[in-house]
Amino acid sequence: MRIEAETIEEYVQQLPEDRQQAIEKLRLTIKENLPPGFEETLSYGMIGYVIPHSIFPDGYHCKPEEPLPFLSIGSQKNFIGLYHMGIYAFPEVHDWFVAEYPKHVKTKLDMGKSCIRLKKMETIPYELIAELCRKISVEEYIAHYEAELKK
Repeated sequence: MRIEAETIEEYVQQLPEDRQQAIEKLRLTIKENLPPGFEETLSYGMIGYVIPHSIFPDGYHCKPEEPLPFLSIGSQKNFIGLYHMGIYAFPEVHDWFVAEYPKHVKTKLDMGKSCIRLKKMETIPYELIAELCRKISVEEYIAHYEAELKK
């Protein structure tokens, strides 16, 4: 479900009402809990949280003109996707999240490598997502990212 928008506000306005409320609550949860340095932007057709060029001038290695992506939220056909690169990059964060999820939501976790599929708006685990957002600082993510590129 690709949404063409120039701004985050336009993106949100194009969503069904139940998705608007969930996305806005996710945005607030993310912005209040991400460590300093991350910046909210519209990227890859979703709402993204990136490390700006002012902090990491090299940008994303695949497209250096773009800032380094870290987390995105997007409305897909059958779910809201929460794409968290730290879950993919840090096995200990992945394992923690998988272990904690059942303590917050009764349904089975539907997850890919970095994508958490949130299918029911009424069961989004905002507190767990808040805790996930606090797990990795800008500095930790950059250090890990640069180490991986050197391999």
